Order: sequence, then C-alpha cells, then structure tokens
Amino acid sequence: MAKAAPTLFLEDWLRSVSGFSNSFSSRNYSASSARAIIQAWAELRDCLQHKSFQSHHLQSLKTLVNSQTSLHVAEPQAKLLLSILSSPDLSLPHESYTLFLRLLYIWVRKSARPSSVLIDSAVKAFSNVFSITQYNSKKSPHLFSEGVLLLGSLSFAPSASESSKIVFLGLLCRLLAEDYQVLGSFSELIPDVLAGIGYALCSSVKVHFVTIFDFMLSIWGMESGPQGSVSHGLMILHLMEWVMSGLGSFRSLEKINTFSQEVLETTKANYVPFAVVMAAAGVLRALNRSVVSGLGLNTISRLRRSAEDRIESVARELISRTRGFTSSDNDRTDSLLLQCVSVALARSGVVSARSPLFICLASTLLTEIFPSRRLYMKVLKSMHGSSAVLRINEVKEHLESLTFKEAGAITGVFCNLYVSVDEQSKHIVENLVWDHCQHIYMEHRQVALVLRGKEDEVLGDLEKIAESAFLMVVLFALAVTKHKLNSKFNQESQMDTSVRILISFSCLEYFRRIRLPEYMDTIRGIVVSVQESDSACVSFVRSIPTYVDLTNGPDFSFLRKMEYLWYNDEVQTARILFYLRVIPTCIARLPSPVFGKVVAPTMFLYMGHPNGKVARASHSMVSAFISSGKDSDQDERESLKEQLVFYYIQRSLVEYPEITPFEGMASGVAALVRHLPAGSPAIFYCIHCLVEKANRLCIEDLAHQDDMWKNWQGESEPGKKILDLLLRLISLVDIQVLPDLMKLLAQLIAQLPKDGQNMILNELYSQVAESDDVTRKPTLVSWLQSLSYLCFQETSGSAASRKVGSEANSTSVRTPDPLNDTSLNARL
Repeated sequence: MAKAAPTLFLEDWLRSVSGFSNSFSSRNYSASSARAIIQAWAELRDCLQHKSFQSHHLQSLKTLVNSQTSLHVAEPQAKLLLSILSSPDLSLPHESYTLFLRLLYIWVRKSARPSSVLIDSAVKAFSNVFSITQYNSKKSPHLFSEGVLLLGSLSFAPSASESSKIVFLGLLCRLLAEDYQVLGSFSELIPDVLAGIGYALCSSVKVHFVTIFDFMLSIWGMESGPQGSVSHGLMILHLMEWVMSGLGSFRSLEKINTFSQEVLETTKANYVPFAVVMAAAGVLRALNRSVVSGLGLNTISRLRRSAEDRIESVARELISRTRGFTSSDNDRTDSLLLQCVSVALARSGVVSARSPLFICLASTLLTEIFPSRRLYMKVLKSMHGSSAVLRINEVKEHLESLTFKEAGAITGVFCNLYVSVDEQSKHIVENLVWDHCQHIYMEHRQVALVLRGKEDEVLGDLEKIAESAFLMVVLFALAVTKHKLNSKFNQESQMDTSVRILISFSCLEYFRRIRLPEYMDTIRGIVVSVQESDSACVSFVRSIPTYVDLTNGPDFSFLRKMEYLWYNDEVQTARILFYLRVIPTCIARLPSPVFGKVVAPTMFLYMGHPNGKVARASHSMVSAFISSGKDSDQDERESLKEQLVFYYIQRSLVEYPEITPFEGMASGVAALVRHLPAGSPAIFYCIHCLVEKANRLCIEDLAHQDDMWKNWQGESEPGKKILDLLLRLISLVDIQVLPDLMKLLAQLIAQLPKDGQNMILNELYSQVAESDDVTRKPTLVSWLQSLSYLCFQETSGSAASRKVGSEANSTSVRTPDPLNDTSLNARL
C-alpha cells in the first residue's frame, strides 16, 4: 500500500509510491553544518552587494540545496534570492538557475504562508528567467523540471494573488507545451513535472485547468515525449488521489465536475489509455479511502460510476483489439495497458465486478505478471548463442518489477471479482488458467532439463516466478471450488471442475514449496467431490502421462541431443508423485481395467525411482489397490490383483535394498497377504521370493559383518529386515499358507549361525507367547518346539560325539536335553 500523502514535497512522495528513485531531487542529501549554511547565505549577500557572481557563490548554492531536508528559507533569504535573480548587473551561469529555483521552491513549500508581496514580485523575475532569450531547456533540462515544480507550487500557494497565479499557470503551460520533449530524454524528471502539475491542478483559479489535464494524459503519446511505464502510471494514480483530496477539501465542485466531464465522461483521441486508467483509479482510491471531504453523496456516486465506467471502456476496447487476448503478438502498448489496469484495480480499492476488468486481470496475471511462457521461449531460443548474462538480467529485472511485487494484491482483486462476474466470463477465465498450468508444466520441463547444472541461477529465478504463479492458481482454485461445488450446479459441472483443478495442481506440484492452508482446503473439497463419481475418477486417472511419454521425455529438438533419463526429470516426478498420492483416495471408484492399463505401468516404473519418497508412494498405491474392492467387477479385480502381485514382488526385490524402501515393500506385502483370497498362489509366490531373498542377503551380510546377530533391535541389515518381515507374516497369513511359511522359515533359520538362530528363536518365543490367536497358536507352539530341537541338534554335537555310531547319534536326536525342554515349555 502507498504511504500517506506528503505535507511538503509532492515529488518525493510520488517517487516513493511508484518505486521511482533515480532523479535529481531524490538523491541522498548530505546535510551541511549550521556554520556552513550561515556562511553560504553570507556569501550570497556579498554577491548581491558587490554585484559579482563567482564560482564560490555557485558552491554556496549547492551547499544550501544539499541541506534541503533540514533547511528553512525565511522571507529575507527568499527576497535575497529573488533580488539576485532579478539583478541586471549579475551574469548568472545556467547551472545556478536550477539551484535558485530549488531554494525558492523550498521557501514556498516550507513556509506556512509565504509573503504575497514577495510572490507578486517573483512574477517579473520568473518571466525573465523563462523568457526566450534567457531560457534554454537543452542546456539545462533540470531547469525545465524545477521551473514547472516552482511555478506549480506558487500557483497553489494560498497567499498568492489571483493575478499572480494566472501568470504562473500561464508560464507553466508554456513550458509544458514548448519543452515537453525534455522528458523523452530525461525521464528521471517526470516526478518533478507531475508534482508541479499536481500543485497547479489544485490552484484556486480555474484557468488552464483542462489544458493541464490534457497535457498530463496525452504527453505519453506525443512525438519525442516520454515512453510510458507502470511507474509513471502509479505516479498519475497517486497524484490524482492527492489532487482529488485537495479539491474536495477546498470544495472545488466546479473543478471536480469539469474533471468528470472532460476526462472521465469524454473520450479524447489524444489521451493515452494507460494514463486515463490510472487517473480514474486515483479518483477511486481517493473515494475508497475517504480522503475526499466536503462532497455530497450524489457527487461521490457520480465520480465513482464515471471512473469505473472509464476503466471498463478501456478494458473492453483492449479485449476487442486483441481478440480476447488470443493473439500471440507481444505489443508493448497493450502489455503496458494490461499491467496498468491490473495495478490500478489493486491500488484503487473496492471496485464493481465487471467482466472486462476480470478478463483483463486474468490475462495480466498469465502473461505479464507471471510471463513464464514468454521467458521459457526466450531461454530456449537463446541457447543457440545468446549471452547468458542477458537471460539472467531479464529474469531478475522481472522479479524486481513493480507488477511482480503487486502480484499478491492483484490476485486478491482477481479472486474477489470472480465471485460476482457472469458465468460465461468465469468459464472463459477458468479455461485460461487451467490450460496455462499444463503449458507451464510442459515448458518448464524442457527448460529445467536444458538449464539444470549449466545455468542454475537463471533456472532458480524462473522457478521463483512459477512458484508465485502456483500461489495464484491455488487461491483462484479455492475461489472456484467454493463457488461451484454446491447444489446450484449440476453434478457433471462439479465433476468437470474438480478434475480440471486436480490436473492443474498436478502440473504445478513441482512448485509447491510451502504449506498452504488454501491448498489443503481445495484438495479436500475436490477429492471428496471426485470420490462420488466413477467417471470423474476415471477422467482424472486417464490424465496421467503415458508410459511412453514418461520414459521418452519431451519432444523438443534441442533435447534430442541430450540423453534423457526419466528419473532425473524432477518436474515430471513431482507431477507423478501427486497422482500417486491422490489416486489412492478414490481408488475404490476406479475400474480394474483402467488401473491395469493406465496406473500400473506408471506405478511400477516409479517403484524404481531413486527418490525414496516417490518409491514409497508407489508401494502405497499397490497397498491401496490390493486393499480396495469394487462390487461391480470383484472377480476381475481379484484376478488383476493376483497378476500384479507376481510382478510387484519381482520388481520390489530386484531393486532391494539399493532402491526399494523396506517400509514401502513391507506395507505392500502386508496388504497382499491380508486381502488376497486364502491360499492364493500369489501369496505362496511372495513368501518363496522373500525367503530366497532373505537367505541370499543374510549370507552376504554375514560375509561382511561377523557380529551382525548381536543386536536384533538395532540398525538392521537388509537381510535381517526381510527376516523380521517374514516373522511378522506368521501372524498375518491365512491357515492354508501358514504351513508352507513355517517350513520355509525353518529351513532358512536352520542354515543360520548359532547367534542368528538364538536371536530369531527368542523373537519367535516372544511373538508366539503374546499371540491371542487360539487357532494358530497350538500349531506355532509345536512348530517352534521342533525348530528349537532341530537347531539344538545342529549346534550341540561335537567332533567326539560324531565318532560314535549311528545308533548313538540316533538316540541323541530322539532324546532331547531335559533342561532345554523344561526351559522351552516354561517360556511358551
């Protein structure tokens, strides 16, 4: 938001509210000491007394001007300055005139009531200064701006006589008409000139009022005039806010009515559209901030309606000229106008909901404030030879631009207008936003693949723009969700909206770097909506990129020279991760053929992704599908589950432990043993594969670490983790599978070293003892006894006992150790 209006120097306030800082008057003034200021005034008096202006007198003027912030110019000192300017005996250098005018301006603005006698005496002095023979703007452009500033402030001074004000305004209009070209070359002087115009517009006399307005709104289109910018537009906006506040305070109803008729209600060919829009927005801002006092309700209502109508007419003409922004031409004039309309609406306060304004805001956000697509195109084209420095500078300049910094406020107005505009406009803009998301996804993928590791700085800045665009899309989607997901709209419309928002969010998932409550609220609302419709679920799932697209990469000529690795494509990975997280919430609605043809290939592909978070999400998808049920195709679904399990186990174990996360695989195995039919061949296959993998890994682990069995609960090796999973399956598998699992486990445990056997037996003892399953517990107790005997037999023999005959050996096997037997039974 802009700061409060100033009480002294209007030009400095205009700079601060518009981000305009590079100018003569906005430099950092280095205040001089009181002694230096006194000495400077003394030297100027000597100058007049001796009728000689030397170089040290010029330095004295500079000393005083540099102390502008703290300097107070009293009437005797103002009289001294005017006397020097008027003296025919002094030959003043051109550079001094600018300093004299600045000091007199300080006098006018800092004096509570400047002397009317002095002001009247200044008429002749200034007439001489700006005479054709004396004045040359080409030699001193700053003299032009300081002249406009001082003349405007004098015409605004309450103590000046009406006749003097008329003269000052006449001189000001002459300067503007004859030397406006100065602003084309020295745009840093624009704040001073606009401030002088602002003072003049608030003058108590009415002459030249329309002329000055005509100049302010048309100079940007004049030959050799200044080139318009958003910063200039903001100056106009806040200047009009200040002027309207002043005119209201002075109850200048005639001027206000003239402004409304001549500027807001009349279309003039020489007026520049962006200046007209910003002027109208300044009026709205003044009205919305209640800084206009002394006006009747009818006048305020008429002003508001006229200002809004004027902005709408400009927006409507822009939409018509650009064919609804379907043209790909990047015209600078249209670009500036779009930005100014958006900034104007953001800074003016509450405005009526009008469709042209809403559509203009949408276009500005998608093309000007977040110009990612235009920047992507430039980056990709420039990869063949243009300087990287130029790319870096262009992107950084946009990040520092006024419109980008106003993105939040503009988005707020955009979302507020959405609620109230007509349904056709809503539909147009929704499609624009959702399509934009898909374009950003495709094009940022290309740029990221090209720039990553080569120009990371450019890529990082591009992603900052895209991140802000993501925030805009989230806020807009929330507004759409609140409006459309209710009983006023039919289910088909609600489903279509929900699916498009989900697809859009998937495209921008890569840019979701922070937690947003608005994001979560939107996701919850649309997921609940999708869960209620089979067709919506299928539509969303079918939007997943195909396996071929995922593995082949984007079709872009520059990328054909590069080796594409799907797991290095971070933008694509983020999108797939979004699908992997959302699909399980509505998987019960998903027909089995769709899951098998569309989801399964992607799920298995990303199960081998090196990012653990992505791989775990793929395993969670398996768990969700295995656990799901759908009455209409239950047989087909069960058949697909069994088919997928065979490949799932192969895919998981072949990448374990290098890529496959154990937690993800464990959840998938637990789901399949719980939800597949009892005695399913897929469960038998799963257990056989796990035992085989555990056996191989334990041998490998033992070869590298002799003491791996010392601590079962510590940080486990891959083989111990699978063993632990197999032990947990004892209480999960159905009774038909349990005997096979026990047999395979017994064979595996019997091959382990003594420490490993003891550790696993202890774990089994605890597990069986704590079990409440009366069906399988007796079987497990008997099995565990046999397993304990077997392990004891293999570890209790010695070299001497093995020399005893087979009969003794047989007896040894048949006769257990009474101590061990008692201990075992006690523990069970």
